Amino acid sequence: MPAAQQTPCEVVAPAEQTRPFVFSSPHSGRQYPATFLAQSRLDQHNLRRSEDCFVDLLFQDVADRGAPLLKAHFPRAYLDANREPYELDPRMFEGKLPGFANTRSMRVSGGLGTIPRIVGDGQDIYRQRLSVSEGLHRIDSSYRPYHRMLRDLIQQTHRCFGEVMLFDCHSMPSASLGPDMQPKPDFVLGDRYGTSCSPFLTDTVQTILEDLGYRVTRNRPYAGGFITEHYGNPSANIHALQIEINRARYMDEQRLEPLPQFETVRADLMTVFDTLTRLLDRRLPLYRQAAE
Repeated sequence: MPAAQQTPCEVVAPAEQTRPFVFSSPHSGRQYPATFLAQSRLDQHNLRRSEDCFVDLLFQDVADRGAPLLKAHFPRAYLDANREPYELDPRMFEGKLPGFANTRSMRVSGGLGTIPRIVGDGQDIYRQRLSVSEGLHRIDSSYRPYHRMLRDLIQQTHRCFGEVMLFDCHSMPSASLGPDMQPKPDFVLGDRYGTSCSPFLTDTVQTILEDLGYRVTRNRPYAGGFITEHYGNPSANIHALQIEINRARYMDEQRLEPLPQFETVRADLMTVFDTLTRLLDRRLPLYRQAAE
């Protein structure tokens, strides 16, 4: 059985959780099953262009600071955990999909459903159609364990602290232009336009990043995907914030290798969370607004 199926995901856990934070890295997996590579018309280097390369490594020090990090081992091109469980394109499969599959979402139409049809730069992945049974197996063996672990971490943290802040960690290619035709910023914070996370918390993270010298925008072009939308529930003291990092800040996007600046970005991210912790220690629970 391929390694990606043996260990679909992993929790990097602190010796003791001391912060009401949970970190999720669903797109940084880099274990490519041999059967998947054989099905693909692309080589592994091109498939890796869909990865949020090294994002799990940028955030791995959070465990030393008392917060768990959940990371996928399966690659995004194989299965995307930041989608509904059954956003499936019927054109990709030999046979009839289950009636409960969402075959008409915008993400399916764009080739980026739960089992993607294309990689990030638009190239088709597969030589031929997949069987429906294989698609459902990927969901059962990779998607469901990831979300089961994420749900457990959120529930455990909520029971322990009475509140949770989930950071869903991603990266974005630098070459794409933003909606105003300007190069993408260093960070995009997505809180589903204020519905998945307290605006105070999003404001605070943005201010800390800007004080470190980064250019930050909110919700454009990334407002947050399924994880942010599905788990964020500020009224229940569960806050979900998506963080997109411009890859040019820390990696060579052609060679898919870390740059020397990787360590600076990694250290700055830990400064963000150390500063956020100190600020929150002075306040009542996370869901309270600054005016209170």
